[in-house]
Amino acid sequence: MFFTNFMPRRHRLALAFTLLLCALPPAAPAASEPLGLEQSVQLAVGRSRQLSGMDAAVVASREMAVAARQLPDPVVKFGVDNVPASGPDRFSLSNDFMTMRRIAVMQELTGTDKRERRADAYQRRADTSLSEKAAAAAVIERDTAIAWLDSYFLQELVRNAAAQVVQAQHAIVASEGVYRGGKGSLADVLAARSALAMAQDRASETARRSTSATSVLARWVGAAAARPLAQLPMLDTIPLDLAALDSQLAHHPQLGVLDRRLDAARAEVRSAEAARKSDWTVELAFQQRGPAYASMVSIGASLPVQWDRRNRQDREVAARVALAGQALAEREEAQRSHVVETRVMIEEWNNGRERIARFERELQPLAMERVSAAMAAYRGGKATLSEVLAAQREETAVRAQALELRMATARLWAQLHFLFPHGVKEMSK
Repeated sequence: MFFTNFMPRRHRLALAFTLLLCALPPAAPAASEPLGLEQSVQLAVGRSRQLSGMDAAVVASREMAVAARQLPDPVVKFGVDNVPASGPDRFSLSNDFMTMRRIAVMQELTGTDKRERRADAYQRRADTSLSEKAAAAAVIERDTAIAWLDSYFLQELVRNAAAQVVQAQHAIVASEGVYRGGKGSLADVLAARSALAMAQDRASETARRSTSATSVLARWVGAAAARPLAQLPMLDTIPLDLAALDSQLAHHPQLGVLDRRLDAARAEVRSAEAARKSDWTVELAFQQRGPAYASMVSIGASLPVQWDRRNRQDREVAARVALAGQALAEREEAQRSHVVETRVMIEEWNNGRERIARFERELQPLAMERVSAAMAAYRGGKATLSEVLAAQREETAVRAQALELRMATARLWAQLHFLFPHGVKEMSK
């Protein structure tokens, strides 16, 4: 760099050492393996308590499905009938021929079809929980990937900001040397000092963002967030095609949840329809009288009378049908929304890739050429030091903008790449 011509030797050595430190990657324990994006995603899924909690919800619904297939528990009844309340045999349990000690067993005979439909409704709830687990896993994988990418690019921005600080410090030394040599102005020195203050402020803000990104990554992967990050994976492809987006998004995990909820609502309709049939209840009773009298056995049956089915059972069925209609409408609306949102993300991702290519192909080379031209003009006495500093600031700003653009585009890639869950395993049915 041409500024070294105006620096004392000890300053040049210190500057070279500082630049070397900035070029080195962050220090890490030798035993720490780099943390890759896919490994982070797997760690996050494995550590998630939310997913294990959803497994518990699946187990609960399946257990309820088994219970719903069983007949209701029988009822054992005890009692004493026809005990005299007055006269010489008052409160006697054996003198009057009508007094009976009774024990009975009563069983409600719920129809097989009704029990199967109730069990099916619980099974549909279990399927819904499985779909919710897949949707939650997709969110975990997506958010973990975004956190990893943010941490990666912000570390790059931290190194870029540190290089800007070093460059600004270098410019101060050079401008002061030129000023002492009588070839520069005090305005150039003040401009260099102002540039240093601004570079230090940007570096401070970038370091804060990087620390926050590491904290977010630690929320997903735990202590592994302290490990150095591996190389950036390939971000040039996504598992989606704009031409077939409608059919591909039919398997979107959120739509899968709504599909299972619709199935559950329809199962509730079938269960309500089956509940319109009354259940018989049978009873067997043994009645023991006094020693002088014979014991007796009674058999009976009962059946509820649905005297107002129009305002009870039919209303329940209508309510279940309405809820199923609501679930269907929500599913159709959600599909439209997901298709539009995904299409917009794909278009933004493609636009981001085009802009990144433009930065690499045109803007960054032009900024570097401007710096070279400003230096040549300065050496020839046709430009001021302030113009050189401005060209250098623009070049570093373009480099920072390119990194910010790459980070934003990478976030879009993560949202599209992890639209469907990769690592979650469903429980066996």
